[in-house]
Amino acid sequence: MNENKRVILVMASRLLGYPSEDFHILMKDMDELIDETINDETVKEELKNCYAPLGKVKSIDVQELYVETFDLKSKLGLYLTAHELGDSNKRGAALIKLQKMISQAGFERVGGELTDYIPMLLEFLALSPKTKEVERLEKRISVAINYMLEHIEKENPYAGILSMLMKYVFSPPTEEEMKQLEAGREEADLEELPYPIMYK
Repeated sequence: MNENKRVILVMASRLLGYPSEDFHILMKDMDELIDETINDETVKEELKNCYAPLGKVKSIDVQELYVETFDLKSKLGLYLTAHELGDSNKRGAALIKLQKMISQAGFERVGGELTDYIPMLLEFLALSPKTKEVERLEKRISVAINYMLEHIEKENPYAGILSMLMKYVFSPPTEEEMKQLEAGREEADLEELPYPIMYK
């Protein structure tokens, strides 16, 4: 993986994480990272433009936008196995397998997020050595990111970040791979329960 791809993965990892109150400081840090590591002026400008719309949003509004974008819409969720398996009971085993791969690569997961949290996996791809398992993970993430890009509103300030990932990092998935993603999802059971749940 070339240096440009690594930089874009790290950039996207940070920008797709939950925004803190100093989010705008993070954006300045991303500007500096791009200036120091990307040589192509056209690419440099395009990368900065992809997250520039977020800079026009107040920090507290960015947090609200983040929740509305990624937490309230299943098709834009930031958890890989949720895209692949939905609410299937197979998801637990998939998480364990993913954690094992990350541990065997010499990395330790920190924080309270699940192992399949896409921003964390983007950073993992940027830092991990190339193996068959990592290449397979890269393909899985490309399918999920492409799926999210197809369902996010074009005017959403986060759309540009997903777009840059597909343009500069990931290979476009095939139509068959996208169909397999849709077929593998198991929706939540929303049928009425046989009795009401009462609570105070």
